[in-house]
Amino acid sequence: MAKTTPIEYFRQVKSEMKKVTWPTKQEMISSTIAVFVMAVIASLFLFAADQVLSYLVKLVLSIGS
Repeated sequence: MAKTTPIEYFRQVKSEMKKVTWPTKQEMISSTIAVFVMAVIASLFLFAADQVLSYLVKLVLSIGS
């Protein structure tokens, strides 16, 4: 692997940053909303799964007593 000087490194970084396509404001807003919606759906699913498993464990433990 070839060693580069700090100056060459920053030139390469600048060159690569010019190639980046940044999202528009509307794309950023819609992506953020999608992330929040998916987080809410996932949290509701995990809450429901936790409640079901908790009920099943209590049911199994109450059989023995």
